[in-house]
Amino acid sequence: MSTPVPHAQIRVLLLENIHRSAVEMFAELGVHVETVTGALKEDELIARLEGVHILGIRSKTRVTEKVLAAASDLIAVGAFCIGTNQIDLDAAQKRGVPVYNAPFSNTRSVAEMIIGWTVFLARQLGDRSREVHDGQWRKVATGCYELRGKTLGIVGYGHIGSQVGVLAEAMGMRVLSYDIRSTMAIGNARPLPSLEALLEAADFVTLHVPETPATKNMIGAPELARMKKGSYLMNASRGTVVDIPALAHAVKSGHLAGAAIDVFPEEPETNSDGFKTELRGLANVILTPHIGGSTMEAQEAIGREVATALSKYLDGGSTVGSVNYPPVELPRATRTTRVLNIHKNVPGVLRDVNRIVSDANANIRAQILATDADVGYLLMDFDESVSPTVADQIGALPTSIRTRIL
Repeated sequence: MSTPVPHAQIRVLLLENIHRSAVEMFAELGVHVETVTGALKEDELIARLEGVHILGIRSKTRVTEKVLAAASDLIAVGAFCIGTNQIDLDAAQKRGVPVYNAPFSNTRSVAEMIIGWTVFLARQLGDRSREVHDGQWRKVATGCYELRGKTLGIVGYGHIGSQVGVLAEAMGMRVLSYDIRSTMAIGNARPLPSLEALLEAADFVTLHVPETPATKNMIGAPELARMKKGSYLMNASRGTVVDIPALAHAVKSGHLAGAAIDVFPEEPETNSDGFKTELRGLANVILTPHIGGSTMEAQEAIGREVATALSKYLDGGSTVGSVNYPPVELPRATRTTRVLNIHKNVPGVLRDVNRIVSDANANIRAQILATDADVGYLLMDFDESVSPTVADQIGALPTSIRTRIL
């Protein structure tokens, strides 16, 4: 690419009712923004991506290898949510498309929902509310408890899990945690050495883990059997983490006193599609449609967080916040030309790039390279007088995946 693409020619496509805060940030940059209220199926998405440089989605749109192969103009994808399992991250990386998400902005919203769930489950409020709506008056105390003095077990003590612990302690609960990483406990939370130890000790178990091969069905029949009789399970992380039929059996048998589930192994693509699960109709089971981060505050913050990361990539090549590229950020100097090069991580690439630069008598003002197992990510600032053919020659190297002048 011999010249940078002017902002006025940059096209951004935002799907799934992404908050206006993102639209406004992109508009301030002077780029062209298109919005779609819902998700798009694969073929529809491919058709809409012609000429689009930046795609923004939430959890329902699937960005597959086929989509990425067809989207030749696409330079970045923003997931305006925490999860990125709806995107083929490997295919995106191999095609030079960084993917960004929002790991922080909905933390409080999810944490508050978990605390609300604990109250609802402990008091069977979901069932009582449904009964009164149906004209029944069942004023009962049996099986209903205060949270004070109960034990909350948090599986995955990251941004959300640690916030849940803070709120739970304010309610007078005892907090235990388990994580595969070493984490610093906040407040009086106490880490346990194993998942099994946590399941056996907790009155409430809440899951806050990513979707990985290690977490698939990590809560199945054996794990549910380890939980205390009369305890409760809550999952607002990923739908594949819990074996739903096993959970339904644990509730029906009376081993668990209740459950709350916000995410499912298979979820409808649109709000108008029907939904079935073995958990429907069970006593003291709260089912919600993947709304853990669905508050106005969270969506506004997510819009700003992801749009900011995408804007920094567009103008400066920053991959800080990308989930499929090494984090690289280089302060922009005045009177320089910046070249971005994504390449296969094989020996000799930097040698070949520097040879091109040397042959052109171009002066490098700054250079930074980061790699992972498969790709290298290179930013270079040249004196403003550098010839555009330098970028063309770098982009023509057989190892190059994508080269841009920023």
